[in-house]
Amino acid sequence: MLTLPNILTLSRILAVPILVYLLWKPSPLDYAVTFILYCLVGITDYFDGYLARARGNISRLGQFLDPIADKIMVAAVIIMLVATRRTLDEPEPVIEGLTIIPALIILLREIIVSGLREFLGPLNVSVPVSKLAKWKTTFQLMSLGALILGGAIPSQLWIHDVGVATLWLAAGLTLITGYDYLRVGLKHMD
Repeated sequence: MLTLPNILTLSRILAVPILVYLLWKPSPLDYAVTFILYCLVGITDYFDGYLARARGNISRLGQFLDPIADKIMVAAVIIMLVATRRTLDEPEPVIEGLTIIPALIILLREIIVSGLREFLGPLNVSVPVSKLAKWKTTFQLMSLGALILGGAIPSQLWIHDVGVATLWLAAGLTLITGYDYLRVGLKHMD
């Protein structure tokens, strides 16, 4: 139960309240600390799966918790970036205007895919993660990381712009992978 991969996954869940707290205060120092923690949490996302496969420690608990940890972290960071100002002097949130659209696409897809997996579970139909979905997650993590880093270095507006651009790219991949999962699920709905 408490294997190293599962501990890494649990550490991601436990880091979420800390990330939320740090994003609550929009100072460059808080954004910098948040960015460092966010990167560490992102690294654990890679290593928990890698170690589970390499050591043969794949567990049902890990398979259950890993996607939940990802969704909790991404959702919490997106919500905080919509609610948090870029700096103390600026009234604009980090994610604002039309950029809320890709954020909503990402959040809604995660809810839909989770519901689909829950529906298909009793039917013994698994929906494995595709390579494209892994790329989607990579771009999500990169975009949110860039948006956080942009708060740490507000004078470098290009960092924020990279975050916004990759958020849109992640949303595009989110739509494609969400449709793929939905197509598989619809075959099992009568």
